[in-house]
Amino acid sequence: MDGTVLVADDDRTIRTVLTQALTRAGCKVHATSSLTTLLRWVGEGKGDVVISDVMMPDGNGLEMLPKISQDRPGLPVIVISAQNTIMTAIQAAEAEAYDYLPKPFDLPDLMKRTARALELRQQNRRAPAISDDRPDDLPLVGRTAVMQSLYRVVARVMNTDLPVLIWGESGTGKSLIARAIHDFSDRRNLPFIAATSADLQELEGPARLLARVKGGTLLIEEIADLPEELQARLVRMMDAPGDYSPRFLATSQTDLNGAMEAGNVRKDLYYRLSGATLTVPALRERVDDIPLLAEHFLVRAEASGAAPRNLSAEAADIFRNYSWPGNVRQLENAIRRLGLTSRAAEITGAEVEQVLGAQPDLEPMRAAGNTEKLGASVERHLRRYFDLHGNMLPPAGLYARILREVEAPLIEIALEATGGNQAKCADLLGINRNTLRKKITDLDIEVTRRRKLM
Repeated sequence: MDGTVLVADDDRTIRTVLTQALTRAGCKVHATSSLTTLLRWVGEGKGDVVISDVMMPDGNGLEMLPKISQDRPGLPVIVISAQNTIMTAIQAAEAEAYDYLPKPFDLPDLMKRTARALELRQQNRRAPAISDDRPDDLPLVGRTAVMQSLYRVVARVMNTDLPVLIWGESGTGKSLIARAIHDFSDRRNLPFIAATSADLQELEGPARLLARVKGGTLLIEEIADLPEELQARLVRMMDAPGDYSPRFLATSQTDLNGAMEAGNVRKDLYYRLSGATLTVPALRERVDDIPLLAEHFLVRAEASGAAPRNLSAEAADIFRNYSWPGNVRQLENAIRRLGLTSRAAEITGAEVEQVLGAQPDLEPMRAAGNTEKLGASVERHLRRYFDLHGNMLPPAGLYARILREVEAPLIEIALEATGGNQAKCADLLGINRNTLRKKITDLDIEVTRRRKLM
């Protein structure tokens, strides 16, 4: 890398690590714990890229971005922050940040993004300034990688005109994502209308919807539940939206690829709505966010007049180990009940077990309602993996890594199913027994497990 990087962070360790890494990569580095010093350097014309924390002793790193943009148009600013909410990602995107990474960040990833910023330092991304009257209490919080990936994608598509399809299980927050896209977009001062099947029953229904939305945002919830006739009306409406075309958003908790194959969703409607696809992870896919979400709901309950409450370590562990078929909505209801019924300020594990004891298990619900094909599930995980890298490509060798990720659990599960009999396992998999033995060695399947199975 060639260029000068300005680093602003109140954590001395982070400043030291970044200074050493960037210097080894060939950059010149100026590091400071003060936003005032950083702005002075920028005003003096120093730096080709800025890496800045948000919460600094003398101010907010996001609030200084318009000043940097004014003084040095096109200077890329990479925001790093421990304030890992969707608000941070959205504000960073809107306040002209070149990129955003949550703390703790992956150093090689930050180095790649810095290298890219140096290459494209003359092409800074522009976006509207932040309005002071926006809500800052969105229950879209999470520090896990899947949520940070979702935040970044939301920030990227927010001010485009692309239709957005939001996929996720019931209770994951699909409607909240849709509302956030509208509330923080250029259309936020225009209407936000959630269409129902009743709005489309009559022939004039689409025209009335367009008149109500007036160029704002039109949300179509659970498109797979709409009858074929109403789906056809949506297609015609999207093809001829009139003079004030709205932003189209749609949600679905159904695997739409399978629904199309089954004839339940029109392909032309799916292709029109899926300009961008957001996958909202299930709560069981981000269990590390459960304590953060629980704290959020307890604070919300306290603001509504409930007594202050907090989770004991035992209670938090029980929450993390539960399957949460109802996702975040179910968690919120459980926390609300515990906030009212808990005998003391600290919610105990026994109280959590009592509340969860009457809750449904995950597996029966999945068996009854999950029709997603393996290929569609793999596609979702691969798309999420690519999204985690933002505008960067994943490291080379992806094909071999993905095959390894699939082969290892496949062989382990097949061995378990055949009682450790390698001849039966090889026959089940359709491969030679010697090939199976070689793969067990090459894939480094645990020796202890292998002996047990053999």
